[in-house]
Amino acid sequence: MALIALAADKGSPGVTTAAVALAAVWPRRVLLAETDPAGGDLVYRSAAAHGGPLNPNTGMLSIAATARRGLVPDQLWDHVQPLSGGLEVLVGLGIAEQAAGLAGLWPTLGRAFAQLADSPHAPADVIADCGRISGETPVVEMFSQAALVLLVSRTEPEAIARVRDRAAALAAKLHGGHRGAATLATPLIGVVLVTDPGDSAKLVHQVNDMLVAAQTGARVVGTLAHDAAGADQLAGRKRGRLDKSLLIRSARKVTADLYQQYGAAWSVPAAGTHGAQGPHGQPAAGAGR
Repeated sequence: MALIALAADKGSPGVTTAAVALAAVWPRRVLLAETDPAGGDLVYRSAAAHGGPLNPNTGMLSIAATARRGLVPDQLWDHVQPLSGGLEVLVGLGIAEQAAGLAGLWPTLGRAFAQLADSPHAPADVIADCGRISGETPVVEMFSQAALVLLVSRTEPEAIARVRDRAAALAAKLHGGHRGAATLATPLIGVVLVTDPGDSAKLVHQVNDMLVAAQTGARVVGTLAHDAAGADQLAGRKRGRLDKSLLIRSARKVTADLYQQYGAAWSVPAAGTHGAQGPHGQPAAGAGR
């Protein structure tokens, strides 16, 4: 199992929506960690399993004191809250100023997330919502521990240019320089495009050509549907069959493709795997069927 970090370069491409959607259909037990230094969103948009609001003080904020004394991966579960649909979440910071309390702790958190796979009691993959990143964003200090860094991008020309440049910058930082597309460096840098389904095949080809030409070592690993109604259902703002939404159907394909390509490296069995559920009590996609 693995740490998968999701991030974006600029704008609002929907990193949190992408992270929740992928976690909701993940085929094994998964912990969704809101690690955006600018603050998390789920405490405002999601209900806890008991029906009330999530506790903003239990999560990244509470884990800071523990991590300063050293962090055993199983201790992560002491700071996790289940959403109403069963998805287990490490709630993010409330405001950006609270990120000062995590200064110097990002590598420690990254190691704990990555090593949760080897927990003898409650192993799980970790999907980390890292928000928007720039050259000095501290959450990037976790990326060397990740198996996969996924850059989420919309498909406007300026967004594609930014994700190309961000992938190149990350390759230089994490791998020591530009890498050819065939290089299997760790962590692998992938791109997830948020697009209209009808345009996806052509856009994937175009973006991959750009990534190869720039020698980023990155490539497009999948597309998520630009589905406002599905995003509202996922956030609990709208009723409907979440498992039938374009967003969840596309998320299911992304996870299936990821496991087909990289699952052999994430082969530790997850004891006590939970059924995949959306964050608001609806079956999200029948993952693992």
